[in-house]
Amino acid sequence: MERVTGTVSYLQRIALPPSAEVKVTLADVSLADAPALVLGEQRIATGGRQVPFEFEIAYDPAKIIPSHTYAVQARIEDAGTLLFINDRHYAVLTRGAPARVEMVLRAVPASP
Repeated sequence: MERVTGTVSYLQRIALPPSAEVKVTLADVSLADAPALVLGEQRIATGGRQVPFEFEIAYDPAKIIPSHTYAVQARIEDAGTLLFINDRHYAVLTRGAPARVEMVLRAVPASP
């Protein structure tokens, strides 16, 4: 098994609730009209810790197709409510992309 690694953080000066969870996925995002194929995932219980969070996602290198595009996606949720999400593409593994990324998430506005 190989690994994609990195960090998840955000710029806002907001503390996460102790029950928040970080979810990071490695996905094949090659097909525009189809759902991304998830190759690996890591869930991190924050337990009161704050950003940045280190992640490491194991994947099978035999499933990586050099002509495809792979990306890491992250979100932070609390009790099913989305708090932060990545709003840019973090390419990894193919087409000269690295195996380590430093992700900066954006806050999701609270619903009225």
